[in-house]
Amino acid sequence: MRPTQAPYPAGRPRRLRRTEPLRALVRETHLTPGDLIWPLFVRDGTRVREEVPSMPGVVRRSVDGIVEAAEEARDLGIPAICLFPYTDPALKTEGCEEAWNPDNLANRAIRAVKAAVPEVAVMTDIALDPYNALGHDGIVRDGVIVNDETVDALVKMALAQAEAGADILGPSDMMDGRIGAMRRALEAAGHTDVAILSYAAKYASAFYGPFRDAVGASGALKGDKKTYQMDPANSDEAIRLIERDLAEGADMVMIKPGLAYLDICRRVKDAFGAPTYAYQVSGEYAMLKAAAANGWVDGAAVMMESLMAFKRSGCDGILTYFAPDAARRLRAG
Repeated sequence: MRPTQAPYPAGRPRRLRRTEPLRALVRETHLTPGDLIWPLFVRDGTRVREEVPSMPGVVRRSVDGIVEAAEEARDLGIPAICLFPYTDPALKTEGCEEAWNPDNLANRAIRAVKAAVPEVAVMTDIALDPYNALGHDGIVRDGVIVNDETVDALVKMALAQAEAGADILGPSDMMDGRIGAMRRALEAAGHTDVAILSYAAKYASAFYGPFRDAVGASGALKGDKKTYQMDPANSDEAIRLIERDLAEGADMVMIKPGLAYLDICRRVKDAFGAPTYAYQVSGEYAMLKAAAANGWVDGAAVMMESLMAFKRSGCDGILTYFAPDAARRLRAG
């Protein structure tokens, strides 16, 4: 039983809010640079740094720039980066064959980072939309996103990324059975130490638009993704999917998007106690940046408050485009 708080005036909760040292002593939730994963967009070229208009402050970098960003992450205490490729449209096909090309853009970036900054963990994205001429996360046959053929393709993609040196694979496709298939293939190929951070509860959200601009998938997408991504109205389904992916061999699980789904984060952490992450997605980032640019909110303050909300909801870490700015602020005290 919880102890009863003394009634006023003996009980004055404001006593412990009076000064910053007192507030620090009783603070329940803590955010550190070690809680952050920094998503990065990679494109072909050399010394390329290309602004993403719908995501102020976010750029597409060539591989050399990705290495520099990994060095920055290391220096800021950010333990991991996550790579997303902006694929040349000429390489996109309905069969998505570029996804498992050992020398594709993502795999070249993985190898470059691990050669130059091995202490930074490299996470990847496993979904076919950057390579799909139709913009979907899976292979499309007669207007239907087919599950099992897509899983076969995703397994090949996972093996290629593991061979390139990825530390963490991030399946974000939401196909059924893909975690078990990937784990079996990784074990058989000797990649026993490669971790899987499954996007186990990924919703068919309206918050993804700027990301699709960043990877060049917006114009290609035919239809929507509601037949494989989750209905935003569902909560119990997320618990079932998390349980399934953990049983199939996921080491960590992801809820995506983040701020609109903090209730799911809390339920997942309470139910399973597994390493639980959320993705503060492009639309969430862009909204906060736009409000700050207009002077409607204090940008730095809402950035930190939003990240703390993820930790308070039970998340062990957050994928966020704010990672370097937040890490600098945290290190400065």
